[in-house]
Amino acid sequence: MNSTRSVTRHALALSCGIAALTAALATAAPALAQETTVGEVVVTAQKRSENLQDVPVSVASLDGEQLETIFAGGGDILTLAARVPALYAESSNGRIAPRFYIRGLGNTDFDIAASQPVSVIQDEVVLENVVLKSSPLFDLDRVEILRGPQGTLFGRNTTAGIIKFDSIKPSDSFSARATGSLSTYNTLTFDGGIGGPIVPGKLSARASVLWQHREDWISNAFTGKDDALGGFDETAARLQLLFTPTEELSALFNIHTRNLDGTSAIFRANILTPGSNKLNANYKADTVFFDGGGNNPQTYDGWGSSLKVDYDFGGATLTSITAWETTNGQSRGDIDGGNMVTGPGFIPFPSDTTDGVRDLDQFSQEVRIASADGSPLTWQVGAYYFHSELEVFTDPGFVAQTTLLHENTSWAVFGQASYEISEDLRVTGGLRWTSDEKDLTDVSAPIPFAPVSASDEQVSWDVSLFYDVSDDVSVYGKVARGFRGPSIQGRDVAFFGAPSVADSETILSWEAGLKSELFNRSVRLNAAVFTYTVDDIQLSAIGGALNGTLLLNANQGKAWGFEIDGEWVVTPNLVLTAGYSYNNTEIDDANLTVAVCAQCTVTDPVNGLGRAFVNGNPFPNAPESIFDFTARYSHPFGDGGELFAFTDWNVQGATNLFLYESREFNSDGNFEGGLKLGYAREDGSWELAVFARNLTNEANLKGGIDFNNNTGFVNEPRVVGVTLSARLP
Repeated sequence: MNSTRSVTRHALALSCGIAALTAALATAAPALAQETTVGEVVVTAQKRSENLQDVPVSVASLDGEQLETIFAGGGDILTLAARVPALYAESSNGRIAPRFYIRGLGNTDFDIAASQPVSVIQDEVVLENVVLKSSPLFDLDRVEILRGPQGTLFGRNTTAGIIKFDSIKPSDSFSARATGSLSTYNTLTFDGGIGGPIVPGKLSARASVLWQHREDWISNAFTGKDDALGGFDETAARLQLLFTPTEELSALFNIHTRNLDGTSAIFRANILTPGSNKLNANYKADTVFFDGGGNNPQTYDGWGSSLKVDYDFGGATLTSITAWETTNGQSRGDIDGGNMVTGPGFIPFPSDTTDGVRDLDQFSQEVRIASADGSPLTWQVGAYYFHSELEVFTDPGFVAQTTLLHENTSWAVFGQASYEISEDLRVTGGLRWTSDEKDLTDVSAPIPFAPVSASDEQVSWDVSLFYDVSDDVSVYGKVARGFRGPSIQGRDVAFFGAPSVADSETILSWEAGLKSELFNRSVRLNAAVFTYTVDDIQLSAIGGALNGTLLLNANQGKAWGFEIDGEWVVTPNLVLTAGYSYNNTEIDDANLTVAVCAQCTVTDPVNGLGRAFVNGNPFPNAPESIFDFTARYSHPFGDGGELFAFTDWNVQGATNLFLYESREFNSDGNFEGGLKLGYAREDGSWELAVFARNLTNEANLKGGIDFNNNTGFVNEPRVVGVTLSARLP
């Protein structure tokens, strides 16, 4: 009862706060004409502000109503999974340590120190560690997904692509926005920002804040405790100061923080019946049967800062970006997903594990100089330095805690140039040299080991041609080479094993694309076809009967496919978007074998040691297809207002969860939909709506734990609520 009253008070305070801001904004925002054409989308895929239609890169962009809608129910960064073609994400670490996949290429390794071929960049700062990649998203200007290798301008570990987030920046004009919601499980969210001039023309600021709360809603039937887990409290804040003492010089300072106190991943024992990938009666959305894990608590906190300085020399601009990130935290879990007394199902032995990170420190420095726009030849050159170190600890529960020190140092120099051969034809080329070194040191381990090091030096490059067929249609071709640095995996040390090392992987990608705006710019249709080969592809063999975690290299990984992004302004009141991607991926290594699960039905050939041959299998967690669709319809209502309906849907095609193939650990046809109905002012000043996420309450298998029993984890159930937004101007 006290908890309910507390939530009610929070809800009233939230509603009153947004209502007050709404009242202030509603009288001040200028009216906006209804559009009959697709709007211009500005991206920074090449570290310049450019029209999406003018870059030789397959880029998808999210902003505005779609972002606010998909995050309305308290969603985190994993909410982006399958929201655009060729992008997927999942995690066995709750709201921490997401794993991303673009065009089927990613990394299933769940260790805190794991590397990934998808890079996350927030406000021009690379967030390399998987914990940093879970940084909360709020007061966003846009999200860009860059598909394919991006190793020239953005460095190693971008063989699959980049997810790029840009927050709303300070300006010399006052602006404010706020979105709040109240929904199922007493979920409360608030995302807002306010900014403007402090000293007009010289100093401006923007303050942004995020607050997300959900009460525990999953009961533990083994302990008899109701509402034992499933909740979270996530807070984050950011302050930006923009100093412009002269027309030539600007300095943007950013300081931010986050705190998470909630529940880690919910593993559910034996929810897959041998021989089937369908969830069985052991799955109960609001009930678990944990005898360990302490109800799976998760706590993380961290902060960071950056300073971006630009100086315009007239013909060129010098840019320096200095950044620091630090974080600490841990997660605990009942890994077997049940208990040995009541199950559910057969559980041969319990597993209760705590993992975390101490003093994750990341420092990066980039310096580049770029020519001005407007001439046939544009160019940029630069240098980059990166250093990180972190202590990763693992407590298996039956032996003393293991602590390992990971260090990574990288240097790079890069350059890119673009030349207009004619009014319609442009060629772009880039080159980057990178040195990458990783070190693993034993701080405390059950079996001590000598320090392990891995290093490499590689050259990345790309060349593209971009041709304007007409004012509204362009085509491009691109070939790119990139690499992911060597990786060291130390998790098995905590279980009396040894570290494993994977050599660098290199990718050669070929791509051809179409950029078009048709029918008097009422339709935007972009498409790309691609093929790529990854030599020495890094893979993670996870699980098996002995619960191992092993890094390895396969000879090659091969893929081909295509993606289509479309937007259609049917009428000023009806706008549709749709996208589709197809990825055909294949492991190419006739001799590679991996350990398999203890209780599932393996369909691959198996050798005399019980290990499966994975040659010809798809990449793990690589959806064969992704389809997404949105529609917004509005109808004028009253003076300057409208009633509207917005819906969004995505469908995920066939997806194999592990390196080997089995009848249980795969999915096909997973889908989710959302709906928002409400009233909005046509000038964009405020909006009131009801919404539903996972509208049809689908229970989709998202991942599995394969060493003990047929344990899996699923998506979140349906969330229904009300949301209120306001903005100025």
